[in-house]
Amino acid sequence: MTFEEARAQFPVFERLAYLNAGTNGPLARPTVEAMVTQEQADLERGRGGPEYFEHVGELRSEVRTKLAALVGVALDRLALATSTTNGCNIVLTGLDLGPEDEIVTTDGEHFGLLGALAVSPARVRFAPVRELAPDEALEVLLREVTPQTRLLALSDVCWMSGNRFPAAELKEATGLPVLVDGAQSAGAIPVDASELDFYAFSCQKWLCGPDAMGGLAVVDPERLRIAAPSYLSQESYEPSGEFTPRPGAGRFDPGWTSPPSLAGLSAALDLAPEGRFERAGAMAARCRELLAGRFEMVTAPDQGTLVTFRVEGDSAELVKSLYEQGVVVRDIPGLGWIRVSCGWWTSEEDLGRLDAALG
Repeated sequence: MTFEEARAQFPVFERLAYLNAGTNGPLARPTVEAMVTQEQADLERGRGGPEYFEHVGELRSEVRTKLAALVGVALDRLALATSTTNGCNIVLTGLDLGPEDEIVTTDGEHFGLLGALAVSPARVRFAPVRELAPDEALEVLLREVTPQTRLLALSDVCWMSGNRFPAAELKEATGLPVLVDGAQSAGAIPVDASELDFYAFSCQKWLCGPDAMGGLAVVDPERLRIAAPSYLSQESYEPSGEFTPRPGAGRFDPGWTSPPSLAGLSAALDLAPEGRFERAGAMAARCRELLAGRFEMVTAPDQGTLVTFRVEGDSAELVKSLYEQGVVVRDIPGLGWIRVSCGWWTSEEDLGRLDAALG
């Protein structure tokens, strides 16, 4: 499938320069058609019986297999979550950290991770790195690590600045467990989570899947307690409630996933063409090139697929104005920053519309 053929699967591009996959990715026709087909089958045949549950099991396995391959982990190391936030909560509640323990994070994290950190009994130390060039961030983060540090928790790509954070380098330098928020990297850039202890990600962003879908890679499931078991957590159980966990990371699946959503995500995962990461990177570089002459760039060169720049005046009002001109981006509240999401589907025309709308 060529780029033009793949892009044509997304009707929204006929109307808008859609540059906000960092919030929600565009939906493609095959994705919605797969969801509708499954909904229709459920309507006509019901949601019970051996054939139905066998089919749903196959859908779950199919999606798990595709997601595990996407983030570079073995099949039995991938849990089906509902979001990045859900994955972060599974990890933070399962680690049993105490008030004497510390977690090191950054000042550029999304509430999806921050909320889970905030309710942990551990102390949280913040490294001020969100506006630093990536090559400067590692030293600042390492200064926050103490003998009480039990976890490093940070994004792969900062949702605010668009810069990469050095998660793998931190783990190599400290040997400490690391929880990575992969909301802005899974599906956007190549990911190898096999050396990261925990990698949580969403599927409605760069993977262009349905809402309320995500994944959690757990390199060593035996090291993480099941803090909130679902029916899917157990291999077998006793009337007393005692249970034998399922093998692998599947024990952390938070519950039943809508079969239409599974069908839609499976279809979405098959849509990305060859060379998607290279093309997305090229579009981000082109976006930066177009804007750098007129705006102060927040994002350093050669990062992920987000491009953030600083504007004068009310950034939220500017985002509304851009939308009225058919350009969808988002602002970073309180900072006067605007963030552009460049996917493999982004075209030169999309970027040209953004450039023209900015005046």
